[in-house]
Amino acid sequence: MTDRLLASEDSYLKFSTIVLGSSAMDSSNARVRRATLDDLAPLTALWQTMHLSHDELGKRITEFQVAETADGKLLGAVGLQLAERQGRVHSEAFFDFAHADQLRPPLWERIQAVARNHGLLRLWTREQAPFWNHCGLQKADEDAMQKLPAAWRGEPAEWRTRKLRDDLETVMSLDKEFALFMDSEKQRTERAFHQARILKFIAVVISLAVLALVVVGAFVMFRRNPNFLRR
Repeated sequence: MTDRLLASEDSYLKFSTIVLGSSAMDSSNARVRRATLDDLAPLTALWQTMHLSHDELGKRITEFQVAETADGKLLGAVGLQLAERQGRVHSEAFFDFAHADQLRPPLWERIQAVARNHGLLRLWTREQAPFWNHCGLQKADEDAMQKLPAAWRGEPAEWRTRKLRDDLETVMSLDKEFALFMDSEKQRTERAFHQARILKFIAVVISLAVLALVVVGAFVMFRRNPNFLRR
């Protein structure tokens, strides 16, 4: 057991040396982007050092935003899971936590951009670093916990949350009202088309009746006066 731990530590140190280059690295110029399948190997190594479930997280790699050096070497990552128009910040990890304070702000900006793009109503996290509290993710009270998506309710630890937009109930109410309005408009349009079809039918009937009267009138006139057309 001890040998395996030492081997794991040695592997981690070697990987960290390759990725970080040196402890003096300037992580302030780190780039942040969405993770791709090309990041799976370094992310797996990172999750293993953090004792995270790398097999499960690997299946959800596109949830992650990664920070990297200018030459593309991974520095850290954080996930954003979506459910019920809400997001969960999770699985924060860095190869060297000495750079965490520099890497968290750009990762947070990226998370906020993703949240805006998806129209998320609220963010949640179980991350305990003080940084997340400074970002407005406050300890969730009883009322807030009622809004926690069902998929995450079985998870232990203290939840922090931050409201981004109107509460879900308000949005759902507005969506319902809009749906009722659209349904009413659809019915009104259908009634208008139905009335138009009736009027068109009546106009056709009247036109045919007038034509029939003209034809009958002409026929009667011709019968009474056969020489009418010879004049």
